[in-house]
Order: sequence, then structure tokens, then C-alpha cells
Amino acid sequence: MTFAERWFEEVWNKGREDAIDEMMSPHTVGHGLTHPEGREVDGLTAFRSFHKSFRSAFPDLHINVEESIIDGDRTAARCLVTGTHTGEALAGKLATGKPIKFHGMTMFRVIDGKIVESWNNFDFTTMYKQLE
Repeated sequence: MTFAERWFEEVWNKGREDAIDEMMSPHTVGHGLTHPEGREVDGLTAFRSFHKSFRSAFPDLHINVEESIIDGDRTAARCLVTGTHTGEALAGKLATGKPIKFHGMTMFRVIDGKIVESWNNFDFTTMYKQLE
């Protein structure tokens, strides 16, 4: 199992918040993820908040790593995200009960088994359109 597969399985699919501490440096620099109100997700505390909010909105969230590539300290992954908006409000939208399905890509820089930097490009525009 690649680092990316383990990350998405433990942190996102299983919702293990303790895995965030196991796999992410406290000083992680994140690129491309924002909270619904527009703040960039940067650092461990901000990521925990983002994770909690997103998993609360989509309790059945599943991220499947369709392909991953490893080159030195970098791992890139192409993902498919699915779930149902049955939980808490997201970006001011109460639970819609609607399913989501969208793709994304991420690249991690991993040092000593922990993410120290990440670049994320997920199709949140498609996700929000599916919730209309």
C-alpha cells in the first residue's frame, strides 16, 4: 500500500483523526485546500478542522486512489471521491441528501513518514453543483 493509499484509507475513509497526527507534520504546508468560507487550510490545526467539517458533512465519504506515482520524497495520487451529503451543513448548505462524485489529484512531500507539504487539486466546483 502506498503512502497516499494509506492516507486516504485511514484519515478519510475510516475517519481516524489520530492517523492525521501519525502521518502529518505539525508544520505541514498545504496548497489548494480551503475552508468553505475561503481560508486556506495550512498546518495541522487547520487541516484537522477541515477534515472534521468535511467528514461531518459526508459521513459515508470514500476516496479511492485510482493511481499513484512515487518519485523520491514525493507521492502523487489521482482520486475518485464519493459520498452523500447527509451530515452537518457545508458552506451554509443544510444536508441535501444528495450524492457526490468528483475527481481530484494530490501530491505529497513526505519526510520521515509524515507529510510536510502537499499540493491539492480537487474538483469542488463539480461537488457544489451536485449539491444544488
